[in-house]
Amino acid sequence: MKQRPSVLLVDDARDMLELLRRNMAAMGLTPFAANNVVDAIEVLGNSPVDLVITDLNMPGIGGLQLVKYLSQHHPGLPVLVITGYPDLNNAVEVMKLGALEYLVKPFTQDELRKAVERVLGARITEPEAEDDVPEVFHGIIGRAPAMRELFRTIERTRNNRATVLITGESGTGKEMVARAIHYNSKWSAAPFIAVNCGAIPDQLLESELFGHVKGAFTGAITNRAGFFQAADGGTLFLDEIGNASPAVQAKLLRAIQDKQITMLGATKPQQVEVRLISASNNDLLAMVRQGTFREDLYYRLNVIHMHLPALRERAADIPLLVDHFNKRFSKELGKAPLRFPPRIMDTLTSYSWPGNVRELENLVHRLVIMKDLTVEMEDLPVHMKMQAPQPAAMTDPLLPLAEVERRHIRRVLEATGGNKTKAAEVLGIDRKTLREKLKGEE
Repeated sequence: MKQRPSVLLVDDARDMLELLRRNMAAMGLTPFAANNVVDAIEVLGNSPVDLVITDLNMPGIGGLQLVKYLSQHHPGLPVLVITGYPDLNNAVEVMKLGALEYLVKPFTQDELRKAVERVLGARITEPEAEDDVPEVFHGIIGRAPAMRELFRTIERTRNNRATVLITGESGTGKEMVARAIHYNSKWSAAPFIAVNCGAIPDQLLESELFGHVKGAFTGAITNRAGFFQAADGGTLFLDEIGNASPAVQAKLLRAIQDKQITMLGATKPQQVEVRLISASNNDLLAMVRQGTFREDLYYRLNVIHMHLPALRERAADIPLLVDHFNKRFSKELGKAPLRFPPRIMDTLTSYSWPGNVRELENLVHRLVIMKDLTVEMEDLPVHMKMQAPQPAAMTDPLLPLAEVERRHIRRVLEATGGNKTKAAEVLGIDRKTLREKLKGEE
């Protein structure tokens, strides 16, 4: 699989860092992000980087010091400096230290792209042959552009311990992506521990993550290791990270920074070597703005960002997924795979799938259990049939209103299997009104 160039973005301004990340992803680059120089140096030690884009004016250690560090420890690594406070002396100094471009804020997307192209020394928009990207990648299925880009990012970042934040709606497969990252890495033989932070009460999550010693709290009758110790040498996946309490967030930040954890009730920290992958279906950046999620922890978790599109945003993948689940569940039950006629498949691809891949998987599983040979329209849930594409005659805008109403009533009756009580409920009328409207139809 062809690898994309990677770029390290360093800026203390949250909005600018997010803007740069989106622009780099749109250019086909793999972005790493850090909001301070210390984190940037850690990323450089753990991740393959082809380009550094850094701000100059940052609290504490500034961008000028980072450029000096790069000239000494990573000579030849291309550097693009951006600043909102242009200064001739600084510009001359960073250029002497090896920076190839100096860009003044505010700049346009086109100016940024051209500067990146000049620094990398090549066009970055050359199309890649899709044949080099598989449709199934460590159990994840998809050929939509967003999924192909996801596969490339996993491949690019698999063999380093930089933190990863996976975002996406519930049911999009965030844990599957975390497992793909782990089992596609050189640490695949080490433990993979998955923790659902939303399923563990606040008062227990800290103990579950970091462990506790005997007597740390009522009921702590023995020493007990936590998930960090269990994942030592491997990967710890924290799902629904936005549910972590402020106390847990503080300890997580310390664990990432120091690579040490302290068990509840203990005074001596323990060294751990864990790759941390987090996931959230909430907007963590919005939570940062609201003050419910630590900004410093957000940046620590979000060195590498992977976003999973909703299933409705990659409807072309639905036939692939249906085929996969159909074959898998049919094999488990010792049955021949079901046939999904074109009308059924059109209905599935036009449905909005609020539960995403998980909802589709559950539907196919139920159909395989309940049906033989061919799936019919009456086998689909009512709410799904209601979203089914209709023939042109059904959607002709020039039909009289009374005819449109009659056709819609017939459609609802067909979808409910002729059940008038259920049809009346769907239509929002009572059975008596429905009977009146059906006079002359029967």
